[in-house]
Amino acid sequence: MQFDDNFLQDMGLSAMPEDQKQPFLDYVQNELEVRIGMRISKGLTDAQLAEFDAITEQAEATKWLEKNRPDYREIVSRTIEEMKTEIRANRDKLI
Repeated sequence: MQFDDNFLQDMGLSAMPEDQKQPFLDYVQNELEVRIGMRISKGLTDAQLAEFDAITEQAEATKWLEKNRPDYREIVSRTIEEMKTEIRANRDKLI
């Protein structure tokens, strides 16, 4: 997913002051990573978490998730949609 001016436009935030756009986009990306990570890690053992943390290649991480957390794509998609809903619901406060 791209976090850029198109994302802001889709969220109804194109009127956001220029100096706030990039910090907001960075926040959204970081928050999504935290939320997704928390949800994916639920139900995994400490050994599995350590194994996943040791992975450095994106392709290897994807393969590991497909094996150990086959619902990860659904988790990612659901989390992104929830975040979008939150942003849209609060867009007047964000502009």
